[in-house]
Amino acid sequence: QVQLVESGGGLVQPGGSLRLSCAASGSIFSVNAMGWYRQAPGKQRELVAAVTSGGSTNLAGSVKGRFTISRDNAKNTVYLQMNSLKPEDTAVYYCKVAIATIHGPHDYWGQGTQVTVSS
Repeated sequence: QVQLVESGGGLVQPGGSLRLSCAASGSIFSVNAMGWYRQAPGKQRELVAAVTSGGSTNLAGSVKGRFTISRDNAKNTVYLQMNSLKPEDTAVYYCKVAIATIHGPHDYWGQGTQVTVSS
């Protein structure tokens, strides 16, 4: 069984910073692509950032230059450093991790963490 635990969300003023973490644990054979998505009220879930097992990253245009994604393979953890936050970044943020177990590959989702950017 695999679990993803997210942390780091909260309330921050415009221009502030937050760091999200997502740690995978359980009967893991390998961890492949890791990513962050977000869903604002009334909107579809969208990709924010992703990082491959080799370390290549991809960021949505709206967050380039402000957000950074990274991973610690020893800890099976992915991070999202969010700087210069804007009110439009307000959303529930979810991590998604591609994990291989003895049962095969599968995408797992975190429980979601609320990020609110407001003065």
